[in-house]
Amino acid sequence: MRVGWLRSLTAMMLCGLLPLSLLPAPAAHAQGAAADMKKTFAERKVLFDKVGTLTGIPWYYLAAIDQYERTIGLAKKRPIGGKNVSIYFSELQWCGMMNPDHADQNVTSISLFNGLGRDGSGDGLADRNNDEDILYSMASLLLKNGSVNEDLRIGLWNYYQNTRSVQRVEQFAKLYSQFDTLELHEHTFVMPLKSDYTYRSTWGASRGWGGYRIHEGTDIFAGYGVPVRSAAFGVVEVMGWNPYGGWRVGIRDLNNVYHYFAHLSGFSKGLKEGDIVKPGQIIGRVGSSGYGKPGTSGKFPPHLHYGLYRDNGLSDWSFDPYPHLKKWEREERRRGKS
Repeated sequence: MRVGWLRSLTAMMLCGLLPLSLLPAPAAHAQGAAADMKKTFAERKVLFDKVGTLTGIPWYYLAAIDQYERTIGLAKKRPIGGKNVSIYFSELQWCGMMNPDHADQNVTSISLFNGLGRDGSGDGLADRNNDEDILYSMASLLLKNGSVNEDLRIGLWNYYQNTRSVQRVEQFAKLYSQFDTLELHEHTFVMPLKSDYTYRSTWGASRGWGGYRIHEGTDIFAGYGVPVRSAAFGVVEVMGWNPYGGWRVGIRDLNNVYHYFAHLSGFSKGLKEGDIVKPGQIIGRVGSSGYGKPGTSGKFPPHLHYGLYRDNGLSDWSFDPYPHLKKWEREERRRGKS
């Protein structure tokens, strides 16, 4: 049972959906897993570059679609596509709705039945389990409308029929373009480790202000003005005032997880919606804002409310940040001693 559990965690990590710190393994095993992850990222990058050259679609845009599909596949427990690509087409999408051969790999007959399958590897077949064929098929689908950004956006909308999905892909593409690498899954603790702070598991506790609700985060108590840091590479999705959370920042990372920082006393100078942030970057300061109209403060002791929310393509739901915070804290301490 334990072996299967470890294998499952390792598989999720190799998909870029769990940081190395979440694997309860010895240092030697963790180093081996890190090497495997690096190799996987390198193989994906070669693939994105190749198909990008063939189609004219930037590699980072293809990488963003693949990563979005990977996160949705995890959330929906859906099959993945190929070995290194997680874009998923159903049999009927691939071969065509009216095609009597659901395992068809013939490019001509697939096209005849308006299937999406294409040959990207050059072997004359459209294989639904071949990474190059899958990625080339998605690229061909997008290129029906043209190759400039607005055309690609229309192509994404036509495929997903969901503004949220288009936004996620564009956020991911922005991150990959900015850093020119796929290796953007490092995490840090949300406050400097030298700070005086304390926290425990508070997710799921009841809350009364504004009506009965559960507490969808972990409260980290610290003094006014203690720096609050981004836990991951991400894009600032929301900033401003919330009657419950006061001055708050919402950051979307490449795992399609939304990081919610609330009750701040203020934001870092110049920070705005759409900005890219890195792990450890200061985004604001601890405060006690919230539970009222803009500017309300002091109704409770100063602390950071930190929440995590996963996206399934249609909606977000919260999950307990506490175990992640503890592991990121330990991982950062370990890195500081190495």
